[in-house]
Amino acid sequence: MKLLFAGTPDVAVPSLDLLLAGRHDVVAVLTREDAPLGRKRILTPSPVALAAERAGIPVIKANRLTPEIVQAITELEADLGVIVAYGGLLREPLLSAPRYGWTNLHFSRLPEWRGAAPVQHALIAGDTVAGASVFQLVRELDAGDVFGVLEHPIEPNATAGTLLAELSTIGAGFLAGIVDDIDDGTARAVGQHGTVTLAPKLTIEDGRLDWRDPAEQVYNRFRGVTPEPGAHTSIAGTRFKILEARPAAGHTLPSGVLDRVDGLVLIGTGTTALELVRVQPSGKPAMAASDWWRGLHHDQPIRAE
Repeated sequence: MKLLFAGTPDVAVPSLDLLLAGRHDVVAVLTREDAPLGRKRILTPSPVALAAERAGIPVIKANRLTPEIVQAITELEADLGVIVAYGGLLREPLLSAPRYGWTNLHFSRLPEWRGAAPVQHALIAGDTVAGASVFQLVRELDAGDVFGVLEHPIEPNATAGTLLAELSTIGAGFLAGIVDDIDDGTARAVGQHGTVTLAPKLTIEDGRLDWRDPAEQVYNRFRGVTPEPGAHTSIAGTRFKILEARPAAGHTLPSGVLDRVDGLVLIGTGTTALELVRVQPSGKPAMAASDWWRGLHHDQPIRAE
């Protein structure tokens, strides 16, 4: 088949790579426009754009699907559109442009966690099993008939970053197999059944940790917002990023109180403490929590809010 691939971030690259190595012809890639990255805000192509350019595949960059973009895509006469985390909604007439429509890889067990941040919300909710679904794209958000769902256990210390990396790899093979089935005429999609839960895009405020919550709940939120939008708290009125943390069983401190105990930098929650491993104070580079504490030049407890 002639495939049109739509995707933007790193998690979409394994799927593109596998489709490029398969029996089908990826005729073009649709991705988001170059975005400013880093302290110098340098315009940088998306990971999918870079992968496509390395493979010599034409790239269409668009944040808005204008009539001109729709026409360019329609003229490709693709048999199937394949989408993995493109970052925008496709509407008619684009939905019907490929002969077999669009097939979407979504990192959840649909109908659970429909939306832009399924893995993040699953971790925040304390789920122990994640998944990936391949479904037929329709106008309603993540509501199309499903070709297949796979399940993947969530490790106790997994973050959104590590879990997404795992799902992007196993999901790529799952997606590629279903694309082959569509070509063979053996793929069958069925309607979604079960309770619908939503996973909207997270904001910076979603990364704020509430130290009054139980340790498990705080840690789950930390895992769900790491690395993006990032876990943080406030110390002396300034944002304090928490890049790496872990449970500290057997230690307790008042909620929000930081102290060094037995050589560990700990912070209290509503139950047991968490250990801060790597942090980033406002205006400073990332560093080991122990180095940050040593730089305070005192050994007295302080409070986070």
